[in-house]
Amino acid sequence: MEWDIYIKGFRAYLQVERSMPANTVSAYLRDVEKLAGFLNSGERAVQPSSVRPLHLQEFINTIAGIGVAASSQARIISGIRSFFKYLLLENEIRNDPTELLEMPRIGRKLPEVLTTDEVERLLGTIDLSTPTGERNKAIVEVLYGCGLRVSELVNLKIADLHYEENYITVTGKGDKQRIVPLGNAALSQLRRYIREVRIHQDIKKGQEQYIFLNKSGSRLTRAMIFHIIKTLAGIAGIKKSISPHTFRHSFATHLVENGADLRAVQEMLGHASITTTEIYTHIDREYLRQNILKYHPRKDIN
Repeated sequence: MEWDIYIKGFRAYLQVERSMPANTVSAYLRDVEKLAGFLNSGERAVQPSSVRPLHLQEFINTIAGIGVAASSQARIISGIRSFFKYLLLENEIRNDPTELLEMPRIGRKLPEVLTTDEVERLLGTIDLSTPTGERNKAIVEVLYGCGLRVSELVNLKIADLHYEENYITVTGKGDKQRIVPLGNAALSQLRRYIREVRIHQDIKKGQEQYIFLNKSGSRLTRAMIFHIIKTLAGIAGIKKSISPHTFRHSFATHLVENGADLRAVQEMLGHASITTTEIYTHIDREYLRQNILKYHPRKDIN
């Protein structure tokens, strides 16, 4: 059967000429096998050399119709395109049937964001009568007040704090450093935690430089920060699925909603491209749309 022969050659092409990872090769082969099975179902038998754009569009419409996600459709199309490109290189076909095949639109999922009231509610649930509570409030204040990634938070060092100038130095992806201003709430709680709680801890050797420590005097792990946030959200009765990263999204969204310059937000988040930051303008537009629907005097007129 032509399909089996060509798929075998396609595998070698991906592995040797394209040097693709094993997982990608397996995914591409499965995608082509799906197409082959579709085009050879029932009474028809369409070989690779006979595939036309109409066949491919019918295949895509079918997988879309059974609920395959747009992102998965896009990956399947990529695999099929690579397969027919291989056939062109091998002179097995004269025309590429995938040339006019369009990728499905993949909408960018907007991240979960807390409202300012939800942030306040979560902060209000923290028991400040305990050393752990003082630390946890400092963690939340810094996550929300500075928009840090969780890895940036756990690696934050005493030397990164600049009290007099009200900012912290953050080491982000690719070891790139940036300066992030400290708001009064975050600054005040950090001072309180470091000067009244952390100072009384027995700190393990080699851990002295890190700000946020566990009860044993070692740096907190990413997993522990996730646990802390999930626990606080449950106590506060917040039903949204949140993580430490939710505070980063909330930080950026609330800045944009209140008129912050997008370039400034980009710098504070440590985004290499403004395009990444622009997702928060979409959230802002949705916020405005909801306000119009809720408050505009003609909202109920059909």
